[in-house]
Amino acid sequence: MRMQSGKEQFTEEVKRMPAGQVRKKRKKSYASYFLILLGCLALLVLIMYMGMILYTWMTKSEETAAPAVVQEATEPAYTQEELDKLLAQARESAGAEAAQLREEELLDIIRTRLSEGTTTVETLRPLFKDELVIVSNGRFHFIPIREDLKHNGYSTDNLHILENGEYQYLENGQAITYKGIDVSKHQGKINWQQVADDGVEFAFIRLAYRGYGTGKLVEDEFFKENIKGANDAGIKVGVYIYSQAINEQEVLEEAAFVLDRIAPYKVECPVVFDVEKVSGDGRMNALSVEERTRLTAMFCQTIEDAGYKPMIYHNMEMGAMLLDLTQLENYEKWFAYYNQDMYYPYEYKLWQYSEKGSVRGISTEVDLNISFGPLWEE
Repeated sequence: MRMQSGKEQFTEEVKRMPAGQVRKKRKKSYASYFLILLGCLALLVLIMYMGMILYTWMTKSEETAAPAVVQEATEPAYTQEELDKLLAQARESAGAEAAQLREEELLDIIRTRLSEGTTTVETLRPLFKDELVIVSNGRFHFIPIREDLKHNGYSTDNLHILENGEYQYLENGQAITYKGIDVSKHQGKINWQQVADDGVEFAFIRLAYRGYGTGKLVEDEFFKENIKGANDAGIKVGVYIYSQAINEQEVLEEAAFVLDRIAPYKVECPVVFDVEKVSGDGRMNALSVEERTRLTAMFCQTIEDAGYKPMIYHNMEMGAMLLDLTQLENYEKWFAYYNQDMYYPYEYKLWQYSEKGSVRGISTEVDLNISFGPLWEE
């Protein structure tokens, strides 16, 4: 005997029903279809909403995760054989004076510095007179100091640290440096008049950033408020863009974006190209030295052609290993380094020496800078 299908059973049932019941049955069926459709639409809206939240979170997280400057790791892992080679290299690099040292004496120097809390990289640096000792990707790198690049001539002996932790650089007993800060949306709302009253003479304001994963170019949400506030308070202003451009089209887009946004304001200090290596899979990390240098020069030239002074923000790893500074000698440098020793030999005009500063009018920690001479025309 053939079994009836569900559809056939339903048809037979409907045939036996009075007309009123049929209408009720159909209404109930239509209502069920409507509820199912409504549920599907609600699910679709929820998926779209969650997608928007996820995209926003990814954009924000990649922006906030990118540090002002990628700091060096201090303790790479080495085998005993590799450490023995480092010691031999240290004796050879340091010249005749070190050659006279017995191995025990050299080890004693290292042991003393490490036991005093000096990091491994800071312990090694004085032993290699002709090389920059840099930690990158979990390894020590020994980069010959280039004499064909301009050197800064700064001496740690002339560095003066005030009681509040602020830096000054002295010549003939007189401070030649100017006090400055750099800010972004992370500092929140700023009382710029109080900042000026605290002696801040210049400020670099983040104008925009490009996501290191998405590549999206975003204006800093506090840019307009910050640049207007600094202008009104009489503080000299420069701007910077955190770049993750990977081709000519993107770097020219960034330059055009900056020039359009600063047009209504007074910008007396440089326009800065912030070029950094990001921890993890930053889209700019994969560029070669030649590509990164070419894009940096292209941004700076575009800014200069528009009548502004360009500047390059970098740290030691970027300056010694990831940019060809011989191609960028014509542009002023902003160097980020958070130690008191003036170890980096090459020329720079602006020094970001702390990311944990305190300034009146700003409720959060703020980056502190000194410039070696004015950054503006006097």
